[in-house]
Amino acid sequence: MHFCTNKSLIMPPLKNLIFLLIFSVVSISCGVSKSEIVYFQGLQLQNNENAGSISSSEIPKNLSIKSNDLISITVSALEQTAAAPFNLTIQGSLVGSAAAQIQFQNQQALQNYLVDSEGNIEFPILGTVPVAGLSRQELQSVLKIKISEYVQDPIVNVRILNFQVSVLGEVKTPGTYDVRDEYLTLPQALGLAGDLTIFGERKNVLVIRQAENNTKQYKYLDLTDSNTLSSPFYMLRQNDVIYIEPKSNYLSASYTRNSQVYISILSALISLTILITR
Repeated sequence: MHFCTNKSLIMPPLKNLIFLLIFSVVSISCGVSKSEIVYFQGLQLQNNENAGSISSSEIPKNLSIKSNDLISITVSALEQTAAAPFNLTIQGSLVGSAAAQIQFQNQQALQNYLVDSEGNIEFPILGTVPVAGLSRQELQSVLKIKISEYVQDPIVNVRILNFQVSVLGEVKTPGTYDVRDEYLTLPQALGLAGDLTIFGERKNVLVIRQAENNTKQYKYLDLTDSNTLSSPFYMLRQNDVIYIEPKSNYLSASYTRNSQVYISILSALISLTILITR
């Protein structure tokens, strides 16, 4: 009888304490507003249709080739023997980045071209060719004109092989990502990294870029602002670095990050308390 009396005295304060702890954890978990996480707010629909438009005149249409870029160039024609001198093959066994080499004709890997500090490459037959500042399409046109002096109706294909971006900070899977396509937007790069975590600062995304004169450019972008769509940093370039900083209230966010763990522990404590006090 004495044991039952003590149990009745102990249980209400314990229940109240557990309830208070659960309420605190849930309150912390609900501290993020919609305006802090929704991307590109403020877009207006036009003509009562489901699609709008925004000016993108400052966005570069194509990647431009820079110093230290690695490019592949293949030349083909109806008379393939005439085009063969313009395709340097790698001799011997393939090691290292063999998977990135271009396979051509009889499965021989072609030599890639590294753009030197002056913005040039050494191309067979043609010698020194300035390539820096040209887009892939522009370089194809330049080479086609030059090679036409030696080969009838040549077909020239150029690819930029070192197009990669790094996404760091508060994203699901930070890292450096290779890009096969010629176009990559900021949201696409964030998609490669699994998007921002709920703790990432969406209004202050840093993009760092290597400029033509070997200087660094940077820009802070607000992902919640639709005007970001017209920024020249919205369309990414090779070797861009994107950094997502944590929210300013990161300390309280860290509690939110672990709230599920806390709730699980509290649930276990409640179950254990019920078993002991039965």
